[in-house]
Amino acid sequence: MSMAENFSRRSRMILLSFGLSRSLMIGTIITGLLIGLAVLSLVWTPYSPTGMNILRKLQGPSMQHWLGTDALGRDVLSMVMVGARNSLSVALIAVAVGMGLGVPLGAYAAALGGMIDGFVMRMTDLAFAFPALLTAVIITAVFGPGAVNAMIAIGIFNIPVFARITRGASMGLWKRDYVLAARCAGRGDVAITLDHILPNIGHVLIVQATIQFALAIVAEAGLSYVGLGTQPPMPSWGKMLNDAQTYIYDAPHLAIFPGLAITFAVLGLNMLGDGLRDILDPRVRRER
Repeated sequence: MSMAENFSRRSRMILLSFGLSRSLMIGTIITGLLIGLAVLSLVWTPYSPTGMNILRKLQGPSMQHWLGTDALGRDVLSMVMVGARNSLSVALIAVAVGMGLGVPLGAYAAALGGMIDGFVMRMTDLAFAFPALLTAVIITAVFGPGAVNAMIAIGIFNIPVFARITRGASMGLWKRDYVLAARCAGRGDVAITLDHILPNIGHVLIVQATIQFALAIVAEAGLSYVGLGTQPPMPSWGKMLNDAQTYIYDAPHLAIFPGLAITFAVLGLNMLGDGLRDILDPRVRRER
């Protein structure tokens, strides 16, 4: 079979799996809409997300303001759109920090074993002794509130998560015949990790990244809710929920729409992760 025919066959198999995975389809649609909303907010919003009009405050959804206005007369739809951009930015950087440091750390521990492996695992155990949100609150409280510090705080908690996932998925592979053959051929630990270990645990890392992405969005919303995340006047889903609690009976739409945005973002990313696992994990494919 030629390379072109093999590529075509693999492409058809992936597309077929995509079509059969309802979770992947729904997750991709929801996540795609979320990303599209965030990208669109870079160039267009119905109104300025920080523009105030007291004369139109606390209006319900209408043709002029599709999701209503808040206590300062700001357009809620515009604020939700910009909030999506801020949440995705924080989550993306936080997951990138976690993967960028956690994956090499876990791979290093699995490759060397012994005291190095034990030391790395005890450090991750120590990190897991503190709840993620509490750790983020402590870090942002020490270094000050803001989106950048929120990224760093959430990213630091992601490091031990990816370290343990990488280490656990890698340990069994170091005993495989093809790895032993690579050692006999004189390949070093770094070369074996790059050529054999990481490609074979890539599906695990991708699925875990989608899960951590969803958790990072929730963490960012929580930090913003208590005033330690994205700072005014920039909108944030968590800050919108905090502001809405004062008007929960008079203007419930102020809490409903940012709450739904967080719910759908987490739901879409979790379903996307489940769908990717169904396609990328060979054990799941064999069971099907």
